[in-house]
This record gives sequence, C-alpha cells and structure tokens, in this order.
Amino acid sequence: MKISQQCYAERRRRLLEQLPEGSVALVAGASLATRNRDAEYPFRQNSDFYYLTGFNEPDALLLLKPGREEGQVVLFCPPRDPAMEIWTGYRAGPEGCVERFGADQAFNLDALDEQMPVLLDGARRLYYALGSDDALDSRVRGWLNAVRAKARLGAEAPEELVLLDNILHEMRLFKDEEELIIMRRAAQISAQAHCEAMKSAVSAGFEYRLESTIVNHCMNAGARFQAYSPIVGGGENACILHYIENDAPLNDGDLVLIDAGCELDCYASDITRTFPVNGRFSPEQRALYELVLKTNEACIESIRPGLPWNEVHDLSVRLLTEGLVELGLLDGEVDVLIESGAYKEFYMHRIGHWLGMDVHDVGNYKVNGQWRPLEPGMVMTVEPGLYVSPTNESVEPRWRGIGIRIEDDVVVTEQGCEVLTVGVPKAVADIEALMAQSGASERG
Repeated sequence: MKISQQCYAERRRRLLEQLPEGSVALVAGASLATRNRDAEYPFRQNSDFYYLTGFNEPDALLLLKPGREEGQVVLFCPPRDPAMEIWTGYRAGPEGCVERFGADQAFNLDALDEQMPVLLDGARRLYYALGSDDALDSRVRGWLNAVRAKARLGAEAPEELVLLDNILHEMRLFKDEEELIIMRRAAQISAQAHCEAMKSAVSAGFEYRLESTIVNHCMNAGARFQAYSPIVGGGENACILHYIENDAPLNDGDLVLIDAGCELDCYASDITRTFPVNGRFSPEQRALYELVLKTNEACIESIRPGLPWNEVHDLSVRLLTEGLVELGLLDGEVDVLIESGAYKEFYMHRIGHWLGMDVHDVGNYKVNGQWRPLEPGMVMTVEPGLYVSPTNESVEPRWRGIGIRIEDDVVVTEQGCEVLTVGVPKAVADIEALMAQSGASERG
C-alpha cells in the first residue's frame, strides 16, 4: 500500500505555486545512520523529502525552482553502481529519478558542487531547513559563496534565507484521501496487534513478550516498522511516560500499559491501551480506568471543525480533576485545583498531538498567537491519562503505582470526527471478555 506518484507530483505542484517568483527550495533526504561499528540502522527517509518525492533512498537532494525553463523539479542522488548494488540493493540512479519519480532533471551526487551554484544563481530567496544538518549547512554556504564569487560576471546569489517549514508543514498538516487510506490501514493493523497482546497477556510473563506480539503481528500484516519505540509498562512502569526498557516481569494483579503503533509507507499510527495482566480489573484500577475512559470518550465526542485545539485539552483537565476529587485523590475546589495545576501530579502531559508522517507530526498549534481551530483533514491523538506515582504519599497506598492511558487516533471531518482506532476495545467489559476468551482457550 503506497501513496501514488500522481499524489507526490500534485504536492510538488502545490508547493511550487506557493513559492514566490525568483525563489528556490532545497529539501534534503536522510542518510544512513551507524548503529555500531559497520552496522547501520534500518533506513528511514526524511519525512519532508518523502512527502514531496516518494523516493526512499539515502543521500538524495530535491531542488524546486519555479519557472525554470529546463524543469522546475531537480533531484540529486547517488549514481548506479552495479558492484555496490550486489551488497546494498538496486538503486534508481538519475535516470530512474526522471522515469519513475517525476523529476524534470536529475544528477549524480558528485555533480552537486558544480550544479548547485548554477541553480542558485538568479534566485533572490532560498527556502531551506537551516540548522537541521550541520554538514549540509556548510555545503550550502559554500554554494552561496561560489555564486557570490562570480558577482562581477553578473551572478546573483540569494539575499534572503527562509525556513521552508511554514509552507511545507502546513501542507502536511492536512491529510488527503490517499493519506487517510494509508493511515486507516496502519491504525487497523495496530489495533489488531493490541488485541493480540491483550489475548496473550495472561501467559506472557514479561513485558518484552507483549512487545514481540505487537511487532510480530504488524510485520505479518505488512507493516515492517514501528512508528516509535513501543512502550510496554507493567505495574509501576506504566507511571513512566516514555518507558521503553520493556524487560520487567508482568505480575498478577498489575495493569500493563502498551503504547505502540506501526508505520506504513512512512505514515504513523499511535495507540495506547491499558489492561489487567490477569484479565480482571481491581476496584481501584477500575475506578481510575473508568475515569480516563470517560474523559477519552468525551474529548473525542467534542471534536468538530471550528473547535480551538486547546479546548479539547481543557475538557480533559476538568473531567480528570473532577474525577480525582470524587475518588479522594485530590482535595479542594475543582476550579482552584485546575488554576493551581494540582492535577499535574497525576496528569502531566497534553491531551494529544498531530499525527501523520511523524508520530508527533508537524503543524503549528497556534496561529498568530491564538490556538488554531480544528479543520477537516487534520489528524490528532486523544490520550488522557492518570499516573499515581508509587512514591506519592499524599494518596492511600491502594492507589499507588497505577498508571493508565487510553489513546486513539482521530480525523477531523466536515461533520465531526472519525476514530481510526475503533478496532481495539477500551470498555472494561469488552477488555475482560476478550481476555477471558483467550484465557479459557489456553486452559482448554
């Protein structure tokens, strides 16, 4: 399942239309990263570069120059090398960039220092992500200096450097139907993986075995990579927001929090579910869980076009604070507790984030100093949580060490919203029923 080349071409067209006359944009691909000695991490393309090209090879560079007679889309990539391809796999080369990836012109990487000053000459403004890559920053300065060195011959170097983020990331914030098809499938695969983890929890024994269940299902379903390092926190580990050790035993009577989602064609899913290792919630676990679930569902219900982003978070704060007072974990007037931030002892993160090619995706949350209203095509997470530290002596011992988060992926639509992650249960009765079926099957 892939985004079509027609879609990439349309994105480049839209971006070129937004670039002022006399400008040029430069977007760099990713390089291979060393894991240790001569072993490398699996390659993951730079999201901005992939968004505009669909080209999934390292060390490539895209240049867009509106109105250029020889072609507005120029790609640089490593040359074909049959001897190396025996080891690294087949490469497109410049010819493939033109034939298969929509470039008007393409050059070998070793032509960069020759071609770039020519391409930059005459442009008044350079759009470029300065500060993202020190080595490339240095080369860009060199190309600009090469143009300036020919000023007496009539060469004109760009006089203004502008970050491309404001234009490109605003484009990425709004998902089209091709993107949503990919994201729906990624969410479906991840939801099924979470169900498999729930069904295997009773006999798993260790956190890493649940992680292996998640990853194995996603890979078998065609999603080789996770969008981020999975979090599998049993018991007190669920109170560590970005816990990724995943090596502790799973104990009878504890909850386990799993935050995991696959990536499909560079698009992320992001799901969190919390459930009892033994398949049954204790009274305290259930009370806190029902409060988080109520908040999750109310926040999703509130999502609609025109709603300011922060109002979803503010609703989660109010509902969780009210519930904590009712359960006796907080004491005082709800408004005062919210104003003082007392709830942050139990709920220390925001309600969610944009979701797309990056799990914490690009896009401004404020525009002109104001929280931006939600609009159709935006995709966000809704993930309220409560975390009672095992060392929190202000609450009764029975509450300590309970960590709960429930996270769904939500698309803003014209009518309201669409939940992409409905395929994994979150109601107490549904979770316990799924785990009971599995447990009965294993015992039989």
